[in-house]
Amino acid sequence: MTTIRLVQGDITQESADAIVNAANSSLLGGGGVDGAIHRRGGPAILADCRKLRASLPHSRLRSSGGTPIGKGLATGRAVATTAGELDARWVIHTVGPRHSGEEDRSALLASCYRESLRVADELGARTVAFPAVSAGIYGWPIDDAARIAVATVQETRTVVEEVRFVLFDDRTYRAFAQHLR
Repeated sequence: MTTIRLVQGDITQESADAIVNAANSSLLGGGGVDGAIHRRGGPAILADCRKLRASLPHSRLRSSGGTPIGKGLATGRAVATTAGELDARWVIHTVGPRHSGEEDRSALLASCYRESLRVADELGARTVAFPAVSAGIYGWPIDDAARIAVATVQETRTVVEEVRFVLFDDRTYRAFAQHLR
């Protein structure tokens, strides 16, 4: 049985077997959690991400101007790299969906958690720290993101012993606490 804990704080300060990164599809770092993990973890994470990108099938990644930019990780998928200087063995990168008012992308968000746990199982991770995937710059409403995250982790069969949701602010912590009851 997996224990679920909530922590309010900075995910880059956590000690766990695996820390989940709310990555963008390029895997090359970005803003929010993604940028913080890359900065704190150091260049080893980026080097591993570059190697992973080279092994991924071509995708439809495009620049803001519409120019094709090569390979990337599909939304809802997860892959692992070294954790560099973080207090973890691995970083599991997952690409969350952007929230949409026109299209229900809840299954893609749930897939981020399931796929991350699948990768954690393959690695032999016993403790995994998750951020609130897609609840930052990807615009997912906090209450709905918390509902999907908690329900998905509770329903997913895994050998991970402890899942820790590391939530940056009080509002997000309260939303997750409400759904964990």
